[in-house]
Amino acid sequence: MAITKEKKQELIKKYGSSEKDTGKTEVQIAILTSEILELTEHMKINKKDKHSKLGLYKKVSQRASLLKYLKKESNERYLIILKELNLRK
Repeated sequence: MAITKEKKQELIKKYGSSEKDTGKTEVQIAILTSEILELTEHMKINKKDKHSKLGLYKKVSQRASLLKYLKKESNERYLIILKELNLRK
């Protein structure tokens, strides 16, 4: 379950400093969040899809690692991205 190119470009423009800035931590977190949401919807329909479930777990783990890194680097940016993506209440 990959996100569309248009959706990915939209996220890069919103969270990156330029249109080609895919390496910024906030961009990576936003893209992973979008993919996680799509995989979650897929898993609601296809409960026995073990391969997608493993991919979902890997993406959630990668996002958690990136959030941990961002919190260590800049707590201010960390709180902003949490609020914008509505990750933690």
